[in-house]
Amino acid sequence: MPSTHLGNLLGAALRHQRQRRELSQRQLAGLAEVSQTAVARIERGERSPSIPVLERLFAAMDVQLVVGVEPLDTHLDARIDELAARPIAERIDDLGLDRMMDALKDFPQALTGSTAAVLQGAPLPVDAVEIALRWEDSKRFTAWLAAHYGQRWNARWEEFGGVWLEPEEPGEHRWSTLYGEIRATMCDELPETVEVRHGGRDYRVVPLVELELTEPRAADLLRRYRDRRRATGD
Repeated sequence: MPSTHLGNLLGAALRHQRQRRELSQRQLAGLAEVSQTAVARIERGERSPSIPVLERLFAAMDVQLVVGVEPLDTHLDARIDELAARPIAERIDDLGLDRMMDALKDFPQALTGSTAAVLQGAPLPVDAVEIALRWEDSKRFTAWLAAHYGQRWNARWEEFGGVWLEPEEPGEHRWSTLYGEIRATMCDELPETVEVRHGGRDYRVVPLVELELTEPRAADLLRRYRDRRRATGD
């Protein structure tokens, strides 16, 4: 079966979660009670798995799959073109990034996802500050959220509020706060970062090459941006 865009995204997300836990395909297959061949084909985007199979695979790694939507390709391309014409400083201001970084200054962190890509020059759409945080800082982060009017994304209601703030609780790691929206990647150790500087300020960001390996959505947007540049001859 030919690979599809959605199949590739699902495969990349599954592979990323498995590798983070240092599991082999055989080990994950055993935990989820599926065949190793099925895991391999899903990760390569060669198989469109059923929802129950996907749920078992992710549940075996103590995570769950969150479904979202995004604009159609033509709208997304137009948005990327629009952002490419704007200075990075404007995009940083629109995101309220510096205000959020000042508020989170006491937390060890790394900027990741599309936020990190923007700071490295890629004009990707970003609607929330994306950071990596350590699990050991989870309780302090929960207290910070409570003190700054944090509300967690409720996938059932498709709005913020009505669910527990704690990252340990099931659900997407996404919160609205007094300073804007945060999307967090919770991890045992922070990823390796590089330093970039804009407007007299330094930011610690996950490098583009690492984003393409570990962040499926950012990787897809980066590929789209590069394809767009080649198509327009930039």
